[in-house]
Amino acid sequence: MSNGQVPERESFTTTLGVLAATLGSAVGLGNIWKFPSMTGQNGGAAFVFVYLICVAVIGIPLMISEFIIGRRANANNVGAFEKLAPATPWYLTGVAGVAAAFLIMFFYTDVAGWVYSYAFKGLTGGLTHASSTQTADIFSKYTGSVVGPLAWQWIVLVVISVVIIAGVTKGIERMTKTLLPVLFVLLLLCDVRALTLPGAMAGVEYLFKPDFAKITAPVILAALGLAFFKLSVGMGAMTTYGSYMGKKVNIPSNAIKVALADTLVSLLAGLAIFPAVFAFGFKPDAGPSLLFITIPAVFQTMPFGQVFMTMFFLLAAIAATGAMISLLEVPVAYFTEEKHWSRPTATIFSAGVMGVVGSLATLSTSTLSKTLVFGKTFFDLFDFASSNILLPIGGILICLFVGWKLGPVAAVDEASNGGTLRNATSLKVLIILIRYVAPIAILLVLLNGLGIVKI
Repeated sequence: MSNGQVPERESFTTTLGVLAATLGSAVGLGNIWKFPSMTGQNGGAAFVFVYLICVAVIGIPLMISEFIIGRRANANNVGAFEKLAPATPWYLTGVAGVAAAFLIMFFYTDVAGWVYSYAFKGLTGGLTHASSTQTADIFSKYTGSVVGPLAWQWIVLVVISVVIIAGVTKGIERMTKTLLPVLFVLLLLCDVRALTLPGAMAGVEYLFKPDFAKITAPVILAALGLAFFKLSVGMGAMTTYGSYMGKKVNIPSNAIKVALADTLVSLLAGLAIFPAVFAFGFKPDAGPSLLFITIPAVFQTMPFGQVFMTMFFLLAAIAATGAMISLLEVPVAYFTEEKHWSRPTATIFSAGVMGVVGSLATLSTSTLSKTLVFGKTFFDLFDFASSNILLPIGGILICLFVGWKLGPVAAVDEASNGGTLRNATSLKVLIILIRYVAPIAILLVLLNGLGIVKI
């Protein structure tokens, strides 16, 4: 600023704004894409049952830990650790979070571009009357091209950059408060249509009637990994959003609400998908192709399928946008506070890096499909490095920091709003989970992801 003064740090202005922003971060393509595909591949309701337990004992404690760090320090992901543990290497935990945000955005913006493109195809009739074979060909032709995927990736980056430049209150808070109700309405409309199809109850039973014999060690590990990654923890997003929370915000309550609402969105997405999949004889274990190949074909076979397919991809685009906003905010907050860049400069630089390096991931299905690094395409490399290395390491360090370095006294003080909240008993359980249970569970995810331990 010209007068040499540091601008006042922004924050969320309302309790609803806090909930909307943090929920917008947690809800993403993981809800609309990964949750249904993993549920289909791991036995349906039995997987959902294990997943819910993992959310309770791993996801929520880690989210609360990030909120505690962010609000207590009132600083970005790197500055928070420097402030709470000065002159120690703990700041590297924050650096890992910023790096993870970049790595995730390198490939996430590519997939989000696919979703944006399919929403556009739905609006313009580009998928009209397409069979499952035709949708597979359409998807293969699209991802195998160059101009289209790159253009949509940059469109995605422009959209979220506009929101970030507008600021925390006028950008992030306002956008998430607007988008989330739209997402829920679109989901409910898709659910109503799917549930009224003949044979839809088979899909409902698949999602909600567990066969506990299907619970195996790999299923438990898969549910644990999904619960950890899908809540946007371990990457600095929740620490950054926690720093924008007022001192009167009930951190544990907000984390529980976010986890419950996030799970509700996942289940609603499942209700939009599995009844329709079973009604028309498709396979529930199609995996990642479920979203871009199976779903278009399924919706095309039902009355008004074009309308509902378009709504489905619009809600997927909304979910992806909320998650990407929080991911872009992580480095932007770092650059504005630690390097004293203006918000527009930090946003344009971060988005530019994501677009340039992310193009390598986008081209991994076309011109760079045979270019391998450590035996992986750039898309798979960015995914592996973030999901299997940086996020688990960050999650473990966050738990150890709150549980041991910051300590139970300070953690309880922050989570109880200075003792004004009557949650002493639940916080005792929380501290046990943060200090012992969560780090061990996330360590299993890390070792399994690296192929060191196979269960």
